[in-house]
Amino acid sequence: MPMLNQLRQDHANMARMLHVLQIKQKTLADGERPNFQLVREVVDYILDYMAGFTLPLEEVCSERLRERAPHCEEITDSLSKDYRALKARLKRLSNDLDMILMDAVVPMDTFADDLKGYLEAHRHYLRNEREHLFPLIREHFDDEDLDKLAEALPAGAAAELERLQAAYPELYAELREAPDPTA
Repeated sequence: MPMLNQLRQDHANMARMLHVLQIKQKTLADGERPNFQLVREVVDYILDYMAGFTLPLEEVCSERLRERAPHCEEITDSLSKDYRALKARLKRLSNDLDMILMDAVVPMDTFADDLKGYLEAHRHYLRNEREHLFPLIREHFDDEDLDKLAEALPAGAAAELERLQAAYPELYAELREAPDPTA
């Protein structure tokens, strides 16, 4: 199932992004000032990814599972609720980053704690997708469903990745150094 392989690869890539943020969070928790511009780039990338990739995929998966496996509604509703909470947390972090980059007074210990909480929540969300959603997709989706799932991905995703690599070279240097979570 190539689509499930793609979703697993997307999870691995997101885990790398979260690892980069974790390093910056630890720097902050140790009382040092991380590169907030790099943190901004990672947060922007994840927000864009959530809007352009995660949301369309979640909608297709939830709709199809409601049709094919109505008994799974509790799982899809829970994932949807977790996704909305995760996005809200990330938006708050984004707003705080805006303030930090404008040299406004933001308590760094609070920001570090909020970032840590976000990282834990995002990892929990990814784990729930792997443990609950992926098996449901494998069990209930046929080739046509997987094609619809693939169609939900934005056109030009590879080109977008190349654009981001050019726009955020420091971020991609950090990502190359991040461990492969699938290894």
